[in-house]
Amino acid sequence: MMRLFLLTVCAAAGLAAAGCDENLKTITGPTPELTTTFTSIQQNIFAAPDSSGRVACTGCHTSVGRTPSSGLDLAGANAHGQLVNVASIGKPGAVRVIPGDPDNSYLIHKIEGRPTIVGLRMPRGTTGPFLTDGQIRVIKRWIELGALNN
Repeated sequence: MMRLFLLTVCAAAGLAAAGCDENLKTITGPTPELTTTFTSIQQNIFAAPDSSGRVACTGCHTSVGRTPSSGLDLAGANAHGQLVNVASIGKPGAVRVIPGDPDNSYLIHKIEGRPTIVGLRMPRGTTGPFLTDGQIRVIKRWIELGALNN
């Protein structure tokens, strides 16, 4: 009986977790195609502006024709290797993305504009537009899932 109960709880938890990512699509606002994969985040957030007027991150964070801001190149095949388990240049002791740990990933601190960041909130600008709460939730979820290069 206990075994059946545990199997039921595990199955329900699995279905709930799988359903979470589907629900994110309804909150991503100006990026309705955004999903919790790195490819989607790179295409819809890093490499493209959105309908809110937010600028693409690759406007500054690219090595194409320039040295990328903070040494962070978010363009093309370099992006994942520049983020995951890489120390921040701007804030000593901070790691850009810590797989499984969005709360301690400096990328999240920068896009949320936490008071402990060095420099400006990203994407750069004093008043935005910044990423929406839904867009940030998708990036956090990608990190929670292990920050895979998928």
